[in-house]
Amino acid sequence: MIDQHYLDDALRQLRKLKSQSDKALAQVADEHLFASLDPESNSIAVIMQHMAGNMRSRWTDFLTSDGEKPDRERDREFEPPDRLTRAVIESAWEDGWTCVFDAVSALTSDDLGKTVSIRGEAHTVLEAINRQVIHHAGHAGQIVLLAKHYAAGRWQTLSIPRGKSREFDVSKTGAQYRTERRES
Repeated sequence: MIDQHYLDDALRQLRKLKSQSDKALAQVADEHLFASLDPESNSIAVIMQHMAGNMRSRWTDFLTSDGEKPDRERDREFEPPDRLTRAVIESAWEDGWTCVFDAVSALTSDDLGKTVSIRGEAHTVLEAINRQVIHHAGHAGQIVLLAKHYAAGRWQTLSIPRGKSREFDVSKTGAQYRTERRES
């Protein structure tokens, strides 16, 4: 039971990461998609390109082949995609996420204890999933941060707006918080 709950939640959290990233990306103009803050920084397009390559490599034939596919050119993922368009990058992004969702959706409770390999290193399926959720979350956070930077005053929050936590809590629970003062 807990095994299936874990798989369902991993899939739910991965879908949230994609959704959050997509909502941030929708607020980014094309010129900002390809811009980097400095020579050592990655543009949003580079991050998406890297994530797409990583997702395709890690999640294709997840249970049966090493997560670092021989045809993956990881270093190229970090090269600015000068000749690529937003549509091409978004297509690779969508394909990568499809690999993720298809692979995780196909897993069963019996698979969690199996061993898979990533760059020749053995991981249980559970460990491999956790490794990828952390990796995807880190890069999704980078995308959101950069998108928020570029959108500036036009940014539409992806969660509870500043100063609106109490209103959110009330709408969620239907009740006001009661502030009690305890005197000592």
